[in-house]
Formats: sequence, structure tokens, C-alpha cells
Amino acid sequence: MCTERCAKCLGSTLIPLAVSGFLAHLLLFFPGGKVIDNNDHLSDEVWYFGGILGSGVLMIFPALVFLGLKNNDCCRCCGNESCGKRFAMFTSTIFAVVGVLGAGYSFIISAVSINKGPKCLMVNNSTWGYPFLDGDYLRDSDLWSQCQKPDDVIPWHLTLFSILLIIGALQILICAIQVINGLLGTLCGDCQCCGCCRGDGPV
Repeated sequence: MCTERCAKCLGSTLIPLAVSGFLAHLLLFFPGGKVIDNNDHLSDEVWYFGGILGSGVLMIFPALVFLGLKNNDCCRCCGNESCGKRFAMFTSTIFAVVGVLGAGYSFIISAVSINKGPKCLMVNNSTWGYPFLDGDYLRDSDLWSQCQKPDDVIPWHLTLFSILLIIGALQILICAIQVINGLLGTLCGDCQCCGCCRGDGPV
């Protein structure tokens, strides 16, 4: 069935994206590629675990459901002929919505953090904080000098959260496609399977 093949393709795409999001977020715990002395010096958004939870763990469940759709047998589903492909596709739609929420969470956290900028040791008062306002550092790289430590924290922060932003956007798109695909599969079902379950015999 085309909807199942589509779901399997989407699921196989989600797996590497989830792993990439997980790893990208882990790297945020090492600003500038270095171990930091005090965890309080990490940006607040790092502790919201957008990449680990939203784009990572929560995305594994929809991916596994999508990948498993091809193996569902409507004629021998728990010994009950009434369940099958349509129910499986409906279930995938629910998990796809969960995926949209998880990826959306990661996307929003990433966008906020990019706009806010990293937490760093500020040159003007030698305290740790956020020296940038409303993403001004994105337009003017001369402002980067306001961050004294950690070294290279701004490109590190910007690169990783941008990766998470892109991953989140792709995951939202993929899961949204599966919501539509799952609804189509729920409504249309599988003609061959329906004939089998009606007792007409396989075609």
C-alpha cells in the first residue's frame, strides 16, 4: 500500500535526524568545544533539552511506528479481523502529532536561543550573562567582542542551535506529511486487505 511505503520512508528519514539532534544538543554542554567549570555558565536553553527530548527521544517513537506499518497484517491482527491497516494508520497519525509537538518544542527553543545569544563572561562588567539584545549580534559581528569567555562560544552556540532549528523544521514537515498520509490511509484503507478481512479470500 502506498501510504505504508510512504510512512516507512518518512520513518527511515526521522531516525538519522533524531540522532543528529540528540548529538548536537549534547555538544551544547561543551561551549566552544571545551568542558566548562560551572554548569551555571551554560545558556538556560541548553537545560530545556530541546534537541535531546523534542528532536531526539520523542522522535524515536513516531519513527518506529512509521517503520513498523509495513509489517501490520489486518487479517491476523490479534486474531480479530476488525482491526488492521486502518487502525494502524490512525495510530501512526497520533504518533505523528506527538512528533510535531516534540519537534516544535525543539524548534521554538532553538529560535529563542539564537535570538537571545549565548551566556558568556561579559567584558564590560566581568560577570556571566547575556550581552546581546534581540539578536543584534546576528547583524553585527563586531558585538561578538563583548563575550570574553568561553572562547568561540558564539559560533559554537549559533551553529549548533541553527542545526537544531533546521532539524526541528524538517521533523515538523515529515510528521505533518505523515498526519496527512495517516489520515488518507485511515479513510482509504487497503483494498486487498479489506477483501481478505471480509472473508472474500485473498486476491
